[in-house]
Amino acid sequence: MNRIRHPLTALRLLMGAGALALLPLQAGARTEEAARVDTAPRSATCPKEVPDGTRCFTGADGAGAFYWIAIPQGWQRQTGVLVMHAHGGPETGPPELKRSEEDLKRWAITVKAGHAWAGSTYRRGGYGVTMAAEDTERLRQLFVQHFGQPRRTLLHGQSYGGGVAAKAAELYAGAPGHPGPYDGVMLTSGVLGGGNSAYEFRLDLRVVYQAVCKNHPRPDEPQYPLWQGLPKDSKLTREQLGARVKECTGAGLPREQRSAEQNARMAAILGAVKIQERSLQGHLNWGTWLFQDLVQARLGGRNPFGNTGVVYLGQANGQPLDAQVLRYEADPQAQGALAADSRTTGRTRLPTITLHAIDDPTAFVELEGVYRAQREAAGTADLLVQNFSSEREHSYLSDTEYVALFDQLLGWIDKGTKPTPQSVAQRCEALKARFDSDGKNGCHLRPGWQPPPLEARVPPRLPH
Repeated sequence: MNRIRHPLTALRLLMGAGALALLPLQAGARTEEAARVDTAPRSATCPKEVPDGTRCFTGADGAGAFYWIAIPQGWQRQTGVLVMHAHGGPETGPPELKRSEEDLKRWAITVKAGHAWAGSTYRRGGYGVTMAAEDTERLRQLFVQHFGQPRRTLLHGQSYGGGVAAKAAELYAGAPGHPGPYDGVMLTSGVLGGGNSAYEFRLDLRVVYQAVCKNHPRPDEPQYPLWQGLPKDSKLTREQLGARVKECTGAGLPREQRSAEQNARMAAILGAVKIQERSLQGHLNWGTWLFQDLVQARLGGRNPFGNTGVVYLGQANGQPLDAQVLRYEADPQAQGALAADSRTTGRTRLPTITLHAIDDPTAFVELEGVYRAQREAAGTADLLVQNFSSEREHSYLSDTEYVALFDQLLGWIDKGTKPTPQSVAQRCEALKARFDSDGKNGCHLRPGWQPPPLEARVPPRLPH
């Protein structure tokens, strides 16, 4: 549900008091100090993960973000392709240059494939999909200013960055006769469809965990609505929360080393929320500190998530779980503000290729179905090719698979040859000899596989 009557109001709510509205063509809030920052790239020593002969550069974008750029030797002769990388997260602390360097190391396969790479830290920590899309575009402009216009420019979004890149593909989509700055989009392990549907299950986790464990918060600590994440003045650390989770469920211990009560509690939580044990702590962290940032710093203390009417299956402490969970009703304005910032509409004519591990423990593979439905509703599903792999990871998949995606996307753009999941898998196999020298970066693609609906994983809600 969205009762915000004007998108400007929604975005102001999301970004907090005093922030400038983040409309697609605006750079966003800039302090006088940030405006004086020299944005020119400075030569830097490349990390060892990129090929010899690569030129690397770092800098600040003038709006608060830092960046790394890597340009392989002979780039213009090889491919002339620039890949703008939108990173995952988001972190809730201030931006640090090392974050972008870590992204470059992780995605060095982009440079090994002959493409230039550029990644922004985003101007601040915390939630803000439109903001991050703008920061990615600002860095692209800096690249063009200092290194020239690439032959092709691709958006690559990973995890949370998948939502950022999907949003940027719409904000900067261009118009007939006026092409936008990007030629194609690649979304991997993407948090797709918008923050409302992608994050609300973490409220389910918070209320279920509290009903089962009763230690986040403990009975002798100040009580607060769980959708707040944490009170503003809370001193709880991730290590302390991890100790509480272990105390209640035995997380991190083999089943045989846990008590019967711990195994029963773990089973009750995972059965009701349908997440994997290995991701329990991570999802609780997101439902704590990211919720704290999103609700209190971006939405003015308003609640975008509700669980009225949700049915939670199973038992806890000898009683039906559904009768024990706390219930909350979402604020329509907060829902609308979150949707205005993060939800995609599917309205882009950019060729888009995706890859998602079927057993992704962090960003549910079912989110791919949400995104496809948006593209179908917008009449742009003909420009979407989705791929799935049998892998079990979220943060990084196989080197060879990424190169195959880049190759197939560029063939689509350059030659008009639309790929299929079968052609991507075939190209991946053909590239193994070059990019899978250690036998650990092969092909795990599953052409023909389709994700179940999100409701199969997350208890359904009323439409937002």
